[in-house]
Amino acid sequence: MRQGDETKTPSPCLKKIYKGVENYMKILIGTKNPGKIEGAKQAFEKYFDNVEIEGISVDSGVGDQPVDEEMLQGAKNRVENLKKYAKNNNIMADYFVSSEAGITNLLGEWIDINCAVVENKEGLQSVGTSQGFLIPDKYIDEIKKTELGKVMDKIFNANELSKGKGGISILTKNEVSRIDLTKNAFIMALTKHINGDMWK
Repeated sequence: MRQGDETKTPSPCLKKIYKGVENYMKILIGTKNPGKIEGAKQAFEKYFDNVEIEGISVDSGVGDQPVDEEMLQGAKNRVENLKKYAKNNNIMADYFVSSEAGITNLLGEWIDINCAVVENKEGLQSVGTSQGFLIPDKYIDEIKKTELGKVMDKIFNANELSKGKGGISILTKNEVSRIDLTKNAFIMALTKHINGDMWK
């Protein structure tokens, strides 16, 4: 029997019912980035008790700085690679998730947003995005050649902002962090999973 194949019945003190959903979840996320992991954890804990989340490094299949549709494609690629990793290593999970931040000017201005993908063990997949923030045009070429996190580190004389609160925490005077953006993207993606057939 593979690890996790056995039936587990959580005690009443470790679960709650949210619109008919039993809340006892093992989640795999396709990253080792602590900020992304924390954001996903906070999102799932809004709806599920006793959340266990494990970060696994997998390839996004897109460049270091995703642009436009590459954000969603990168997040979906991570989920697919995460499922392959789990299968090859006999790891069982209730959800396979990922997020990919990137830049887009599809609305006429360059903004940074996070795309999240959430897929349950039955194969139901959904997507969500965070709110976005504007990026001045003067930084775009350099961002495309490297990545937003490195450019922000340079601008703010910081080190690996993308692995913590992110440059957005500085821009908003600590009102919003990268963890918040990731959390909100996952909450948006979870709407398809927590509302029954009405929202599928």
